[in-house]
Amino acid sequence: MDTVTTIAAVRERVRAWRRAGERVAFVPTMGNLHAGHLSLMEVARRRGDRFVASIFVNPMQFGPNEDFAHYPRTPREDERMLEAAGCDLMFMPDVAEIYPAGYENSTRVEVPRLSKILCGEFRPGHFEGVATVVTKLFNIVQPDIAVFGEKDYQQLTIIRRLTADLCLPIEIVSAPTVREPDGLALSSRNQYLTAEERRIAPAIHRALRVAVDRLLQGSDDYAAIEREGYETLKRVGFRPDYFAVRTADDLSEPQPGARELVVLTAARIGRARLIDNLRVSR
Repeated sequence: MDTVTTIAAVRERVRAWRRAGERVAFVPTMGNLHAGHLSLMEVARRRGDRFVASIFVNPMQFGPNEDFAHYPRTPREDERMLEAAGCDLMFMPDVAEIYPAGYENSTRVEVPRLSKILCGEFRPGHFEGVATVVTKLFNIVQPDIAVFGEKDYQQLTIIRRLTADLCLPIEIVSAPTVREPDGLALSSRNQYLTAEERRIAPAIHRALRVAVDRLLQGSDDYAAIEREGYETLKRVGFRPDYFAVRTADDLSEPQPGARELVVLTAARIGRARLIDNLRVSR
């Protein structure tokens, strides 16, 4: 595996692969890799002849009171995991390489409506930062395939939309959420949890399962399902941002009888803000 820090070095290697007729798969990450990331890498290895991963903690997607400075960074361990996963190229730029004029002055990419709802309501500017850095990374790597996890379903939906709207010739592939045996979705932020908070955390998955069961039983009382999920999380010790039922394709509020749905939540406990979702087909 090669490790590079510059845009020029990435483009040089990708050009060589393209001349050889090889398909390039890409997994963008913020590092501090875990088994959830490895599942994305397995998809990338299967779908592409060459596999590029990036590690970049993007300051543009963090709010002023969020955890950018303290976000866990483990570059040496990440490098070992990527090499073991069969990565061909690790791109690990610094902030100046991605935002040479400073991220405050950088051109930005915004996906209307989708970036303002759900997590976007509680993290203003977050998805603008995500959309901007993903667009920049797509233009740097120019992959045929890019792989994203379904755990951040809103992010996945936004990336699908920007890829379509900007006419980018990239196939967006999703990978299922990886969970602990008790249902907790894997996340770098899980390490913020104390032992007691970790004991409580699987309640998120249980609340989502209850909501899914209600929907599969035919309920169209989405507001009641949302209230029940929200109050359940609050009762066990979370500070929920939202608990929502949405249409699966565009996260709009569903009409009665909608068949393809997703239940999403974001909830805080201690220092951690945890997100999760479950799809529903009925």
